[in-house]
Amino acid sequence: MEIAIISKKRSSVPTKHSTHPDGQTKKLHREALLKTGALQTAILTSSNFSIIATDEKGIIQLFNVGAERMFGYRADEVVNKITPSDIHDPQEVIMRAQALSLELDTHIEPGFQALAFKASREIEDIYELTHIRKDGSRFPAIVSVTGLRTDDGEIIGYLLISSDNSVRKKVEVELQRAMTEAERANHAKSDFLSSMSHELRTPLSAILGFAQLMESGSPPPTFSQKRSIDQILKAGWYLLDLINEILDLALIESGKLALSMETMSLNDVMRECQTMIETQAHTRGIRMTFPSLQTQYFVKADRTRVKQVLINLLSNAIKYNKVAGSVDIYYEVDNSTNPANIRVCIRDTGEGLTTEKMSQLFQPFNRLGKEASDEQGTGIGLVVSKQLVELMKGKIGMESSAGVGSVFWVELDLTAEPHHSLSASDLETLTDTQISAAGPSRTVLYVEDNPANLMLVEDLIARRSDIQLLSARDGICGVAMARATLPDAILMDINLPGISGIEALKILQSDPTTSHIPVVALSANAIPRDIEKGLAAGFFLYLTKPINVKEFMDSLDLVLKFAETQASHNQAAQTLSSAPMDKLL
Repeated sequence: MEIAIISKKRSSVPTKHSTHPDGQTKKLHREALLKTGALQTAILTSSNFSIIATDEKGIIQLFNVGAERMFGYRADEVVNKITPSDIHDPQEVIMRAQALSLELDTHIEPGFQALAFKASREIEDIYELTHIRKDGSRFPAIVSVTGLRTDDGEIIGYLLISSDNSVRKKVEVELQRAMTEAERANHAKSDFLSSMSHELRTPLSAILGFAQLMESGSPPPTFSQKRSIDQILKAGWYLLDLINEILDLALIESGKLALSMETMSLNDVMRECQTMIETQAHTRGIRMTFPSLQTQYFVKADRTRVKQVLINLLSNAIKYNKVAGSVDIYYEVDNSTNPANIRVCIRDTGEGLTTEKMSQLFQPFNRLGKEASDEQGTGIGLVVSKQLVELMKGKIGMESSAGVGSVFWVELDLTAEPHHSLSASDLETLTDTQISAAGPSRTVLYVEDNPANLMLVEDLIARRSDIQLLSARDGICGVAMARATLPDAILMDINLPGISGIEALKILQSDPTTSHIPVVALSANAIPRDIEKGLAAGFFLYLTKPINVKEFMDSLDLVLKFAETQASHNQAAQTLSSAPMDKLL
């Protein structure tokens, strides 16, 4: 509550050197201050606010019912006896005087002058200080101070209106405590999700890894074995999708999902999606057409998440399509907006959706279309896709006609082409450059405590005659073996006995003899924040379990190619530095 009285004349708060008005003038001032009538009655009887009026020197002249209730004093105990600064926390009054002196560049005495100085200058003043009751107890209060003036602008006193701030303070404390508890719970939830992701992926890695080995082994599996392996892989990859989607949804809802936003080529992502999805479409007899990739389009988004959303929409278009149907992917560019945007449209020839079913889209656990398909699904893929797109400041939607088909679309803002970026085609050139089996042998160290995962990688690398695999069962042994053998590359699990993979990496990076060795994380910790933490620590690549055989082998080629190039550069630099000067001239 605030009362403002404006005058044409300013007057300072009187100090101990001020001249006290004579008895007649003081009487007139007191009468003006305590005029009878409805206003005075309301002020005196108000119990919700402490209302205190003082004379020009700060001596209390009025102490209403609310002030008596709030402070525990009777009016006759304080009127003409003390100033309001006497019932404020003295240390806070001193601090306020110091702060005002700095703010207003003038010396202000601690005491009532510190409370009323701004009001004496007609400056709005509402502050928060601690009041002291008669029994010595304290409570926080909000105080509004207003100067009381005659018609000529002469200060005749001050009005201080206070309200007990204890309840608000208590609410603030409780709110802060609740926020702290919620933050602690979120951290615990994130840690739990990370741990569960690792625990679920570790056994699944062995199942899928060995199934892939059996599928492509020599001699090839029999028809019956192939059918069983296909079922293992189908169930395993489905279980992995289920784990990923549930963890993604939990992370999004807890606000812990971190995105890695970058300027990316939409065509490159579309090319990767085409490679991943076409085999699935051909198996079901679905014809697919992709947009022309002649014109480059760039968007600012999380590359991995864009690919995840598009693969989800493409998979749905295939799963819920008619036999021998088609899926058409095309772009729609809108240059009328600022910034311009692009829609990636996916049109299928499925059964389509009724208006009622369309209203259920993007809702959790609604597997629309399952009546016409025996495909498994979590029912949360579209929910996750929608939230991911919106986190990237994009839009997602669909149009459908029952019996005709549907068009799902993702809309993202276009951005300028980045300079000096490494395109997906450049990466393909690197990964397609295989290390010659006739070349010098390469050594790879794998630090892994899980026997099944170690056996899987051993079987994978056994197919390469140009690679020798060494292994260590914990981080300390891994560091020691790396120093002793100086391998060309290191594969490192994160959760290791003794010291973690990240701690082992730091030791290797700090040692000049091993700092040049590229280290690839191979971990079941697959939550985005774990991946970001690993890459920030200095891992060359971060691969997640379960192992995808093709991705693993391509990454192995890439890291060995990098190691070979780095070794060549180092050798050239050493030759140059050791050559006689006359040979260089």
